[in-house]
Amino acid sequence: MSYGKKIEDMIKELPLHLQHEVEDFIQFLIEKQARKPARKLRQDWAGALRDYRDKYTSLELQKKALEWRGD
Repeated sequence: MSYGKKIEDMIKELPLHLQHEVEDFIQFLIEKQARKPARKLRQDWAGALRDYRDKYTSLELQKKALEWRGD
């Protein structure tokens, strides 16, 4: 038995209202997959805090960054 046929048989065993839920969920998965275009990881922030490396430890710098962002 093929995988698709197995799933189809399982769906047929469900009550009609649950079959509709399965259909909605499948549509959600299709749309979710289509929404994620492949893109490169941005690293334009790298080195942005290098001027502060001699003024703060890494922990202090982390706390300062949170202050600067307003967190």
